[in-house]
Amino acid sequence: MNIFSRYLMRNIFIGFAAAAGLLLPLFSTFNLINELEDVSRGGYRWSQALAVVIMTLPRTLIDLGPFIALLGGIVGLGQLAKNLELTAIRSAGVSILRIAMVALSAGVILTLALAVLDEWVASPLQQRALQLKNTAMAQAGQSDSAINTLWARKDNQYVTVKALDNHQQPVGIEIFKYAPDLSLTSYIYAASAQMGADGIWQLHNVQLKNWQQEEETTQSLKEMPWHSLFTGMSLTELTLPAQSFSLTQLHRYIGYLNQTGQPSREYNSAQWQKLGKPVLILAMILLAIPFTFSNPRSTGVASRLAIAVIVGLITYVSYQITLNLGLLLSINVLLSTLALPVIWLLVALWLVYRFDQQH
Repeated sequence: MNIFSRYLMRNIFIGFAAAAGLLLPLFSTFNLINELEDVSRGGYRWSQALAVVIMTLPRTLIDLGPFIALLGGIVGLGQLAKNLELTAIRSAGVSILRIAMVALSAGVILTLALAVLDEWVASPLQQRALQLKNTAMAQAGQSDSAINTLWARKDNQYVTVKALDNHQQPVGIEIFKYAPDLSLTSYIYAASAQMGADGIWQLHNVQLKNWQQEEETTQSLKEMPWHSLFTGMSLTELTLPAQSFSLTQLHRYIGYLNQTGQPSREYNSAQWQKLGKPVLILAMILLAIPFTFSNPRSTGVASRLAIAVIVGLITYVSYQITLNLGLLLSINVLLSTLALPVIWLLVALWLVYRFDQQH
């Protein structure tokens, strides 16, 4: 890497830092306002809401990755263009394509850094933040039981857990067992359970119903052991949204869902999004090149930044729509998660090539 490449990359990273410094406080303020809506007396406190926002800062940074790449690239290269340094670099024989490759290298470093942050920092902190909020809301009876509903299946046995209590123990357990002809043979309801070693749960206040030869028998038990179908991950993790999982957790849980014949589309989508977002970041950093060279004599970058914000918002909204439509309409996961980022990357490469030929 020659001196020009190092100088360009340094300024691009300064642009990344400036964009992150601008966007992160802004979106964190929005997140805090959103969290304060759930604050209540005796339950989820404002100090806990503030802690949740702080703990989810790495996740916010990762979500803003494409914005940071686009705005940071424009700021970093735009400042060089304003000072005529890009002109001097171009005069030294450095082509726009070469500048784009340097910017792309900076984008690759950014995506790798965000991937490491996601796997070992953002995901654990976000999960801890959500657990803190869920526990606080459960103590005040604020939590919506539908949010924490868990399902599992093994062969012809199904189980659902209504919620977790303050000690992360299951409450409202229902167990259904079906015959090969799909007729219900037994139903178990337990008010609560104590999770033990080797996946054995001790069910409490159990109501047991059996159906044999069209006869129903009912039995009430104070306690009953049961071998749990929830294996591989803790129940606390399973109450969390797929977007908060690390890549390792997603891979493990998708394998469990596939082994037990349960739907895994949501988690497959979350897994492939972790590839789609880096591709989108690379596309946005390349898109900064046309913005920079579209008007090289301009003394400011305000107008280009405004347009870039609009482009970034359109990209973000369209990507979210594509992801949700993919889940709603059962569209191929690879298509719904990677199509838009790849299209943007191809468009950005074409624009860079075009500007390189024109200049």
